[in-house]
Amino acid sequence: MAHDTHIAADTVQPAGILPEVFREAVAQADVAISITDTAATILYVNPGFERVTGYSLAEARGQNQSLLSAKTTPPAVYTQLWETIGKGEPWSGRLVNRRRDGSEYLADLMITPVRDGDGRVANYLGIHRDITELHRLECQVCNQKALIESVVDSAPLAMALLDGERRVVLDNLQYKKLTSELGVGEAAKIILDAVRAEHGDTLGVPRDGAQAFADREIRIDREGGKAPRWFSCTGTWVRSVNAATYAFFGARDSIYLLLIAKEITQQRAQQEQARMAALQAMMAEENRVSGLRESLSAALFHMEGPMNVLASVVAMQGRRGQHDPTAAALGEALRAGQQALDTLRRATPDLIGESVSAANINELLRDVLDLATVRLLRAGIMVTWKPQATLPVIYGRPVRLRSMFKALVDNAIDAMNTKGWQRRELTVVTRSRAGSVEVLIEDSGPGIPPALHLKAFEPFFTTNPGGVRHAGTGLSMAQQVVADHEGIIEIDADYDSGCRMRVALPCQRETF
Repeated sequence: MAHDTHIAADTVQPAGILPEVFREAVAQADVAISITDTAATILYVNPGFERVTGYSLAEARGQNQSLLSAKTTPPAVYTQLWETIGKGEPWSGRLVNRRRDGSEYLADLMITPVRDGDGRVANYLGIHRDITELHRLECQVCNQKALIESVVDSAPLAMALLDGERRVVLDNLQYKKLTSELGVGEAAKIILDAVRAEHGDTLGVPRDGAQAFADREIRIDREGGKAPRWFSCTGTWVRSVNAATYAFFGARDSIYLLLIAKEITQQRAQQEQARMAALQAMMAEENRVSGLRESLSAALFHMEGPMNVLASVVAMQGRRGQHDPTAAALGEALRAGQQALDTLRRATPDLIGESVSAANINELLRDVLDLATVRLLRAGIMVTWKPQATLPVIYGRPVRLRSMFKALVDNAIDAMNTKGWQRRELTVVTRSRAGSVEVLIEDSGPGIPPALHLKAFEPFFTTNPGGVRHAGTGLSMAQQVVADHEGIIEIDADYDSGCRMRVALPCQRETF
C-alpha cells in the first residue's frame, strides 16, 4: 500500500509546492501526524507521531488507529467523531490515548477527510498533540479559582471588584446579601458615596497594590424606621493582565478596585447607646438653658414696649418743662424699670459656645427622632423616616443644628397633638441637591395659613388660640440657626396636607 501513501501525500499537498518539500515539512513537523484509509488503518506516521506515542512508522503501519485508544474515552465521543468525518467534514476534540509504554495522555486531535480526484473521501489526515500538562494546569487553575471563590463566599465580609467605570465585575455572597438588604442596585455605589461623603474623595491615584482607603467607618441610613448600619471599609487597587489579543505586546493592563466592607453595626450600637445617654443629658441641660433664655427673652420683649412708652412720656414732659411730683415719679419708675431690664439682660444665659465641625444631617435628625420617641408615642403620631442612604457632609455647629431640627419636630408634634385631631402623621425626608442638603419635615396638622407664613418666623408668634403653649421662639430660633449656616428655611406654600418645613443647608465648608 505504498502507492496509497504516495497518493495521500500528493492529495493533501498545497498547490504549487513540490512533493519532496511537502514530505519534509510533514516529517519535521513538531506535531503527531498520521494518514489512514477510510477504515482507520494507518498508512503513514511522521517522526513527531513516534515522539508522542512511542510507535515508529514500521510498528504503526497496518495497525488500526484504535491502537492508541486507552479505552476510557466515552463511546459517544467516537460515535460523534465517525458521524462527522463520515459526512466528509473535519472533526476536532480531545481523546484519552495510550502510548506504546502503556502510559496515558490527553490528545488534542483534528481529523480532516482527504478526497481523491473524483471527490470521494479516500484518506483521513490526523494531527494531534499531547496536552496532558496543559490540561493539568487548566484543572489546577480551575480548582484554585473554585477554592478562592469558596473562601471568598464563606468570608463574613462583603467583597466586590470594581472596574474603571465603577461597575461590579466580581462579588461574593455577602455582597449580594448586602445589596439585597439595602434594596439598591449596587451596594458598592452606596459605600463609595458614603466614603467620599464622610471622608472626602480619598481614592487617590490607582496604583497596583496600593490602598485607596483603609478602615473607613461609614454610616448608611435606611427608610422605614430601620436602624442605620455601620461598616468599616477598605479599598485596594488590583492590577489585571489584559487577555485581549491586541494587548499581547503592549502594556494595556487594567486597574480594579477591590472593595471590602466589614459590618460593625453591633459594636457601634453599644457606642450609640452611650452616646445617646450623654446626648440626652446634654439636651436636657441645653433645654433648661434655652427655656430660661426664652422665658427671660419673653419677659424682656413684653417689658420693653411699656418701658419705651414710659420713656417717651418722661421725655415729652421734660421738653415741656413740667416738674410736678407726677413727672418725678414717672422718671423714678423709668429708671427702676431700666435697671430691671438690665438685670434681666445680664441674667439671660448666653448661647452654648460651639466650634464648626463636620455634621451628618441624617445622624442629627435620627438623634432628634430618638429623643422625641416618648412624645411621639404619647401623642399617637406615626413617623415616616425617609433618609437618603448617604448624604454629603456639611460643616457647621452640630449642637445648634440638632436644636433647630428638634424645635421644628416639637412644633409639628404640638400642631397635631390637639384634642380631637384624627390624622397624626410626621414625615422626615433628607436628600442631596446641587451643592446642598435638603430636609423636609411634614406634619398632618392644621397647617399655617399662607398669609402668616412670614409672620410665623417672628419671635413669640403662635397660631395656638388663646395664647402660647411654649414661649414661641421655635421658628425664630430655627431661622437664625439656618441663617448662621447660610442656608434657607421656608414653609412650603404648595403643601396642602398640613405643614411642610423645608430647610436647605450648603455642603461646602463655611466660616461663621
